[in-house]
Amino acid sequence: MLNGKRILLIIGGGIAAFKLPELIRRLRERGASVTPVLTKAAQEFVTPLTIGSLAGEKVYTDLFDLTDEAEMGHIQLSRVADLVVVAPATADLMAKMAQGQANDLASTLLLATDTPVMIAPAMNVRMWDHPATQRNLALLQGDGITVLGPNEGDMACGEYGPGRMVEPMEILAGIEAALTDGPLKGKRILVTSGPTHEPIDPVRYIANRSSGAQGTAIAKALVALGAEVIFVTGPADVPPPEGVVLHRVESAKDMLTAVEAALPVDAGVFAAAVADWRVASASGSKIKKQNGKLPVLEFAENPDILATISQLDQGRPGLVVGFAAETDDVIANATAKRQRKGCDWIVANDVSPETGIMGGSENAVTLISEDGAENWPRMGKDAVAVKLADRIAETLLR
Repeated sequence: MLNGKRILLIIGGGIAAFKLPELIRRLRERGASVTPVLTKAAQEFVTPLTIGSLAGEKVYTDLFDLTDEAEMGHIQLSRVADLVVVAPATADLMAKMAQGQANDLASTLLLATDTPVMIAPAMNVRMWDHPATQRNLALLQGDGITVLGPNEGDMACGEYGPGRMVEPMEILAGIEAALTDGPLKGKRILVTSGPTHEPIDPVRYIANRSSGAQGTAIAKALVALGAEVIFVTGPADVPPPEGVVLHRVESAKDMLTAVEAALPVDAGVFAAAVADWRVASASGSKIKKQNGKLPVLEFAENPDILATISQLDQGRPGLVVGFAAETDDVIANATAKRQRKGCDWIVANDVSPETGIMGGSENAVTLISEDGAENWPRMGKDAVAVKLADRIAETLLR
């Protein structure tokens, strides 16, 4: 997919730099060439020898290297790539970019380039949340720079929260989306997939019967059309597709948080089978049998992700697609669901046991919109995904 593409990789000075050898390896596997640039701080975490050996290219570190200036000036170096990737993008690097500084090789290249730029921020959670960083982030996004992440999680400093650099495969997915030609190039599309698991206790949970196969197929079809796909998946049976920005979640609450963090997007496809209810007070310990007494579980309603996003006053995707798995009165129930949730389309299917659709390899859907119900013939889930992706592309490009 990346054959012949040239990536200028600027590695910033953060502990997340140790993940960059994996990214370089994956890029080269896919046929891309990687020209590395290490900041002075980055060399405290990874060595030019390691990075250069993996990239198979000279590593650039200094702005004032007369030999390099004679062979390839920093202006030319900044413009021969198809994409400039900054990872990890530290708070310092982001500030330099936002303010137009050019006091080292990395910042000079970024100021001189006319090539698209993508950054993967990584920093302490307090630094990420600081108003100065958020102002810089807004400026960079306004300048058209693509931002991947950051993710939420444990950090090397011992704190927890947003600030972890996205994983190498997520950066790879962003690069592939940026460099893939297709009708959806430049479009950001969110896809949810799989079931959610709502804990009863540490060993038991409530879930829907969903393999995640249809959501995964849809994500793959959208990537094939050139879209940048943010893929939020519950604990699915099928592996996630390549070429997406992946976010794994467990519960409905986790999924809503990940979905809201992914906005804004051009379209949202909500194929996940989200559990409608959760146990109001999940036990922190395994519930034991007590002389034949049955445990009493009190349920609470989960957040309605589809309705929440469909009814946003600001930041609503231009196209919101929901799914309705029904066992009775499929068309009537799905039509009512579309009106109730406020989404643009509902993809309805009959999941009665006799159809074999739930967990199977085929699907038979009806696309419901304000224009009415359109029945599609039974076909493989990959074929359904391709047809739906084509229809999404037609709608977004009108």
